[in-house]
Amino acid sequence: MSLLLTLFERLTVVVTIAYLFSRTPLFRRLLRQDLTWREKGGMVIIFGIITILGTYYGIPVKGAIANSRAVGAIVAGLLGGPAVGAITGLIGGIHRWSLGGFTGFACAVSTTIEGLLGGLVNKYWPKQAMDWRVGFVTGFIAESLQMLIILALARPFVSALDLVKVIAAPMTIVNAAGIAIFIMIVRQSFQEQERIAAFMAQLALKIANYTLPILRHGLTIQSAGEVAQIILRETGSAAVAITDRENILAHVGAGSDHHLPGQPIQTEATRIVIETGQTKIAGSRQEIDCSHPTCPLNTAVIVPLRQNQQVVGTLKIYHRTNKPVTEVEIEFANGLAHLFSTQLELAELERRSQLLADAEIRALQAQINPHFLFNALNTIMLFCRTDPEKARGLLAQLGDYFRKNLQDNKRLVDIREEIEHVKAYLAIEEARFGHRIAITWQIDPELRPVKIPPLTLQPLVENALRHGLLPKRGFGNLQIGIKQERNQALVWIEDDGVGFNQTKKESDGSGMGLKNVDARLRSWFGPEAGLKIISPLPGQTYGTRVEFVIPEGVQK
Repeated sequence: MSLLLTLFERLTVVVTIAYLFSRTPLFRRLLRQDLTWREKGGMVIIFGIITILGTYYGIPVKGAIANSRAVGAIVAGLLGGPAVGAITGLIGGIHRWSLGGFTGFACAVSTTIEGLLGGLVNKYWPKQAMDWRVGFVTGFIAESLQMLIILALARPFVSALDLVKVIAAPMTIVNAAGIAIFIMIVRQSFQEQERIAAFMAQLALKIANYTLPILRHGLTIQSAGEVAQIILRETGSAAVAITDRENILAHVGAGSDHHLPGQPIQTEATRIVIETGQTKIAGSRQEIDCSHPTCPLNTAVIVPLRQNQQVVGTLKIYHRTNKPVTEVEIEFANGLAHLFSTQLELAELERRSQLLADAEIRALQAQINPHFLFNALNTIMLFCRTDPEKARGLLAQLGDYFRKNLQDNKRLVDIREEIEHVKAYLAIEEARFGHRIAITWQIDPELRPVKIPPLTLQPLVENALRHGLLPKRGFGNLQIGIKQERNQALVWIEDDGVGFNQTKKESDGSGMGLKNVDARLRSWFGPEAGLKIISPLPGQTYGTRVEFVIPEGVQK
């Protein structure tokens, strides 16, 4: 019992060091699933030191050392994988061997194997899913294995057996408990990161909701100033700036006395972002490289703003302190810029719709429903707290959806590209109504390349969902199919909803999308390619099927 208590006392030193390390930005980077070789090397060095400290804080017992060395090696394996665990264990083992003693070689071998064992657990149990029980069981098994190795390799055997009788229980319990505590620290760090990420995602969506009506007017000095003020107010940053490719459009907060709207861009870091299109982290005043000698800004995240895949400006979030910019802050700035870029493309679409006299183009562009955007944003905000990864995925789908809607509709596109667009749309709708609908895809694996007008499938799918399934009481099914038939492709969208009411469709305007698609198909491929509407479904009193054919090699 005395040995057990003393080991626990020594373990607190290692755990305290581990806890302090867990508060550093480096530790948070090491929690990522996809570590670089440089980060793995840093992990080996850090946990190698922890392993060696475990030996130094050990207790001499019968010519050997009762210690918590295994904690560093096993945790390194649990977090970094087999290679990191084995190398860390080898470092700690070689150090132990160098200290001598009749168990030196056995301890070197066992520590290496313990690190490898932790890495093997990592292969089958991702670190984000680990809890203290995984750590405790892994440590218990590893220390039990160490006792067997000591008995097998240490000589004389009588001394090894006598030693194991004394240290087996205390070392197994203490090391297993130490690993469990370390995993609890890791788990806490994961949860903290998830909470921060969820808060940042929700904050980004909140800002996007505020700025949506402002950026409808495009990127101007006035709109940029209003947007920058909103970001400054919501984030509490030292300063926020927005530029186009040449000039400062807005700068609010610290440094606004010399970063004036309308002036040419003053910082070299901003010019680099505009030229490369890559996010830049300026970690010091020197990296910001402002030409003003008394500029108070010390660090910044500078992200590009894009429109139609071209960099049209930058968003800059500044801080006064020299504290390193965190990964969460970088992700937040990138996500905000992504949303702003989408809003700018929407603004460009609105500008085009005012300039173009082509009624077909205006009707197509009207498919971008602002209610859909607001509903989608509200849906994503709900997931920010409960499922941040799903919220992030839905944001990407939303961006893809609107980018597709903004493309020029004068050309034909591959039907598989249209399918991806519909999937992006349905990803948002499934998040909202997934408990009420089931979606089935029936794509012919032998489908040959077919081109159709862009934004052909999505209006049909939206019509089936909103006017067929959602008014229906209870659960509904939506089927989207494409089948190769000799020299043409048959496309259909079928639902078991309330059915097609022609009079109602014309009275409430909801049939405009169908008429638009029908007219475009006939214009490109002839009258035989027009929409065919079957409602109710054969043998039923409900449901609707909309289908059309695309002839191969036919284009008017």
